[in-house]
Amino acid sequence: MNINDYYMAEHEKPLDRIVPDGGFCGIFRRICCIGDSLSSGEFEIVDDDGKHSYYDIYEQSWGQYISRMTGAEVYNFSRGGMTAKEYCESFADTNGFWSYRKSAQAYIIALGVNDLFGLNESIGLIEDINFSDYTCNKDTFAGWYGMILSRVREISPDSILFLMTMPREETDSTECTEKKKAHAKLLHELADVIENTYVIDLYQYAPVYDKKFKDNFYCSGHMNAMGYFLTAKMVASYIDFIIRNNPEDFRKAGLIGTGIL
Repeated sequence: MNINDYYMAEHEKPLDRIVPDGGFCGIFRRICCIGDSLSSGEFEIVDDDGKHSYYDIYEQSWGQYISRMTGAEVYNFSRGGMTAKEYCESFADTNGFWSYRKSAQAYIIALGVNDLFGLNESIGLIEDINFSDYTCNKDTFAGWYGMILSRVREISPDSILFLMTMPREETDSTECTEKKKAHAKLLHELADVIENTYVIDLYQYAPVYDKKFKDNFYCSGHMNAMGYFLTAKMVASYIDFIIRNNPEDFRKAGLIGTGIL
């Protein structure tokens, strides 16, 4: 055994090392994935007439691959087309996602695509979030996203939050690139001011989703099973990197949700 494999290597960057078993992501026994189609294992099928059909296959989601990889219990609090606003206004309440019985030790939040590119909603600013009273947040992506973080902390005060940025694609327009950069900037700002919050920055560190990537890992406009499995490896390995880079922040992670902290 080489114990150095479990320490932070000098100059190591996220995703330099892909861990086959999820690495230290496995210290979390209950993980919640809040997101849209990417978090739901959505498959897009095109029939002979060109009609597109969409299917959320949760067992193929990256969250469930992480579950099988680490042995953790993983919740899919997600659905294709989900936005932060819809999640707060109806989806979470309808499905009981704010229940203390469904609280987790770690939350991975992957929202923004449908908000910014579907609804063309204003991304807003961190100042749109009232951290003392989330009912006063502004009607922007930042406001609704901030509400999710606040309400999560109500039901699991000591949980660890992982905020996921959007990866780059070869076909991104200038406008698309600027939106993704603004989205990433907001998430980093949130991580700077909210305790026990980290960014899984796929925009900066994931490979560019170019034609070769999509030929291998996509099925029409959404990922295939290999793509979701690869995403699980990236997400778990990124969390492993964060833990190894900040071991002092995770010493008591095993006590989250026990009532001891």
